[in-house]
Amino acid sequence: MTDSILSERRGAVAWLTLNRPQVHNAFDDALIAALTDALAAADADPAVRVVVLSGNGSCFSAGADLHWMRGMAAASEQENREDSLRLARLMRNLQFLSKPTIARVNGAAYGGGVGLVACCDIAIGVEGAKFALSEVKLGLVPAVISPYVVAAIGLRQARRLFVSGEVFDADEAQRIGLLHAVVAGDALDEAIERQLHWLAKAGPVAQREAKQLALRIGGTDPATAERIDVANAELIARLRVSPEGQHGLSAFLDKRAPAWVGRL
Repeated sequence: MTDSILSERRGAVAWLTLNRPQVHNAFDDALIAALTDALAAADADPAVRVVVLSGNGSCFSAGADLHWMRGMAAASEQENREDSLRLARLMRNLQFLSKPTIARVNGAAYGGGVGLVACCDIAIGVEGAKFALSEVKLGLVPAVISPYVVAAIGLRQARRLFVSGEVFDADEAQRIGLLHAVVAGDALDEAIERQLHWLAKAGPVAQREAKQLALRIGGTDPATAERIDVANAELIARLRVSPEGQHGLSAFLDKRAPAWVGRL
C-alpha cells in the first residue's frame, strides 16, 4: 500500500485502487509513479491472473491534479516533455499488460482517467458516471492518451470529443465503446465478479496470447506505441508552454473563462 495507490490481493486477482479521494483521484507525480510500479509488480507476479483498477470514493479519476498542473504550467518545455513521458509510460504499460485488466469505473472519469479506462481490456461503469476529454478548453489536447482512446471509441467519435471537450454520460460511453457495460452503483461489484468468473475459465497463457493477438491485429505493439508516445509528449509539452496553453491553464487555475470563450 502507498499513499496514492491501494494494492490488495484477493486470490489470483490484484485490486489496484487510486487513493486520492480528497482530490477525486487526480493524477500527480506520486500517483503516476505508484501506479506504474504497482502494475509492474502485478505483471511480474505469476500468481496474479487478473488486475482490477478502480478509484476510492465517488470518482474514478478527475485527470490531472490542480497543483500538478500549476507546476507544469511554470515548467520548461523539456520538463513538460519528461513529465508527459512518465504518464505515457504508465498508459502504455497498462495497455500492454500481459494479464487481463478490468476498469471498475465507480464514478466520473476525466482526461487521463478516461485514458486509464480506455487502456483496460474490460470496462464496467456505474450509472450516473460522467466523462470528458476537456483539454481543448485549456488550450491543450489529450495527446498522451489519444492512441488508447481512439482505439477504444474509434476515430469518428474521438474527433468529436477531442474538439468539443463536451461532457458525456455513462450510456453514451457505452454506446461509443468506452464502457462495455453500465450498471447500478449497488450492482457494480456483482458485475465485476461475474466478469472474473468468466476470466477464471480461460488458460492464462492463452489469455496472454489472445490479448496480444487482438492488439497486434488492431495494428498496435509496444515499440510503435513508444514512438507515438515520444511524439505526443513533444506535442503536449509544446502546447503547455505556448501562449494559448499558458493562457488556458492560467484561466483554469484562476477559475475564470479564457479569452476565446463565446467568440464563435
